[in-house]
Amino acid sequence: MGALQLTLGAIGVAVSVYAWGLFVAGVLRLTRIIRLGQPDPTRTGPFWPRLKTLLVEFVAHTRMMKFRKVGPWHWMVMWGFLIGSAVLFEAYGEVFSPGFHWPVIGTWPAWSLLIELLGLGTVAGGVALAVIRQLNHPRRADRLSRFAGSSFKSAYFVEAVVIVEGLGILGVKAFKQASGLEDPPLWSSFVTGPLSAILPSSPNWVSIMAAIKLLSAMVWLIVVGKNLTMGIAWHRFSAFFNIYFKREDDGGVALGALRPMMSGGEVLDLEEADPDEDTFGVGKVEDFTWKGWLDFSTCTECGRCQSQCPAWNTGKPLSPKLVITQLRDHAFAKAPYLLAGGSRDMAGDEVGLVEDKYEDYKKRLETIDVLAMAESERPLVGGPDELGVIDPEVLWSCTTCGACVEQCPVDIEHVDHIVDMRRYQVLIESNFPSELGGMFKNLENKGNPWGQNSRDRLAWTEGLDFEVPVFDGELGDTEYLFWVGCAGAFEDRAKKTTRAVAELLHTAGVKYSVLGPEETCTGDPARRAGNEFLFQMLAQQNVEVLNTVFDGREAGQRKIVVTCAHCFNTLANEYPQVGGQYEVVHHTQLLNRLVRERRLVPVAEVAEDVTYHDPCYLGRHNKVYEAPRELVGASGATLREMPRHGDRSMCCGAGGARMWMEERIGKRINVDRVDEALGTAPSKIATGCPFCRVMLTDGVTARQNEGVAGGHVEVVDVSQLLLTAVRRGQEREAQDVPTDATPTGTPLPDEDKTASSSN
Repeated sequence: MGALQLTLGAIGVAVSVYAWGLFVAGVLRLTRIIRLGQPDPTRTGPFWPRLKTLLVEFVAHTRMMKFRKVGPWHWMVMWGFLIGSAVLFEAYGEVFSPGFHWPVIGTWPAWSLLIELLGLGTVAGGVALAVIRQLNHPRRADRLSRFAGSSFKSAYFVEAVVIVEGLGILGVKAFKQASGLEDPPLWSSFVTGPLSAILPSSPNWVSIMAAIKLLSAMVWLIVVGKNLTMGIAWHRFSAFFNIYFKREDDGGVALGALRPMMSGGEVLDLEEADPDEDTFGVGKVEDFTWKGWLDFSTCTECGRCQSQCPAWNTGKPLSPKLVITQLRDHAFAKAPYLLAGGSRDMAGDEVGLVEDKYEDYKKRLETIDVLAMAESERPLVGGPDELGVIDPEVLWSCTTCGACVEQCPVDIEHVDHIVDMRRYQVLIESNFPSELGGMFKNLENKGNPWGQNSRDRLAWTEGLDFEVPVFDGELGDTEYLFWVGCAGAFEDRAKKTTRAVAELLHTAGVKYSVLGPEETCTGDPARRAGNEFLFQMLAQQNVEVLNTVFDGREAGQRKIVVTCAHCFNTLANEYPQVGGQYEVVHHTQLLNRLVRERRLVPVAEVAEDVTYHDPCYLGRHNKVYEAPRELVGASGATLREMPRHGDRSMCCGAGGARMWMEERIGKRINVDRVDEALGTAPSKIATGCPFCRVMLTDGVTARQNEGVAGGHVEVVDVSQLLLTAVRRGQEREAQDVPTDATPTGTPLPDEDKTASSSN
């Protein structure tokens, strides 16, 4: 042990003591800050399913691999950090004694190979991530860059440390071989072995490279320990917890049902709730749960959510990433005030830090700096004049499509947070877009967003050449209750879908009934707009009716078929929250099954080019992707996929109650989606949701008026494509088959059924 080793070792130990102390203090402070959030007991179990989800997501990198150009490089960096930590601690010995290695495993060729791969992978991964960041720099692509608004200094610092660490790992190993301190087989040192042949034989260089490896890591700990809002660094630790504590313990993302409105860790009973005691949504950052605060701390600013957001991509001020980072910066800036016991009532008056509440009142005040006090006075939602954290235009631009949640690699729950803020604005502040006032009033008084009379809910049946069965008090042998929905009953374009589905069910011999005037809006637009009280009222009314209809039936026999993706999601996923347990299927799922069973036979092909638009509340929220596409194929049409489809499908712009709000900023979302659809040169744009149909039809009409789209382009529901093929087939049979001929009823062989279902 020479003077160089003693000097480098002393420096390394001294810096390490400071760095580790600062880092541990940062971890403790971060934990205290996250615990400022409201309790949420739903996140703690069950243990094994959550652990399985955690292991699958980080070992296989399942969510990172959604961006395949980035996933493999990040996977290398992640394992370089995790296993490389063992190599880092080895540097404490190497800096003093160049020949030091871990006992037992340090001489294994397999360990030598692992170190080789870790070093190479870390360097390659770090360089690749930096190059990807440069190629997607917003100076070139502006809003097209997912990194617009991200902190580049933090990112480059982390990537630089990653690269230096990798070079340090390889450098130590190569100089050990050059100095004769190690002699691993070539297959375990295929890069450092040849490299060592051209390096000087000097143990001092081993200590120097070990010091570089050690000190670069300590610099990282110091910087991270001092900057708790550096999510791109802290996610290396917090991401594990964020994934484990995600909303769905089965590993699913936080889509489908919205998180119920909670207060103090319990679901809020609106009939018993007290605005002075309970939290109605989120009005202050401390109203978010601790999982919300963990979300804010874990954001890596990768921008995947932003790149998929329909609002951001059409020039709106909303970026899911920036919402999370703005909430994070506000939360951590306000934290000293909250940790000292500060709080304000709804009027903005101080009720926490008051002299008669704390004996150490003055001491507590001294712990709060001026910036934290100023931050405590900012409203969570407010315009520039109010210095609000989240601008109202940002809050109300969200379509709740879920693209952000679907793509987030660390399972941040953007939609739940946005709707929670909307709930407070609607229920407490009565501050929401003016267009929603009329919609709320119509839902409350008429039971539908359009304000139509309930007696007109059966108007869509007029002109059909068969009788639509209406529930008359007894279900009898009825298999399905056909939930028509408000759009399907009142909106002229959606009525065509309702009629098509009814005719197909009639043709297939499916026994069904409709509720008619007894049906009321499921409450989806009210809930997504934040009016939880109105949603609860509508939901409880519907559940009472449905439970009466299904009285006496077992749970598995309470079947509902629905054409609206929003009704489908609400009935299937949210009504269980209010006591409604039903077997809900979307019409595309049921019709696809009927085609497979040969109860519907599409004989005459629809020889047209069709592109399919995935409704967000059918696709992303409920993972129904294949059934509607199979129906398009079964009709004989040629399917042309849009660039954004499946779980990356672009929203039509109607979700989140946006269908009843005007778009005043940027390009209209439905027009943007129509432009993409027209790029596939279709004759028809098919979808499986009446909201989507309305929005896309309006977009096509706008483009046709501008001369951009041909007059032949039409928006249809997939059920209409199928009906055309089935109806033409029936007409052909009526012409070709004698009137006294009857079907034999002989079942087809299984292979024929399979073939027919794949057409």
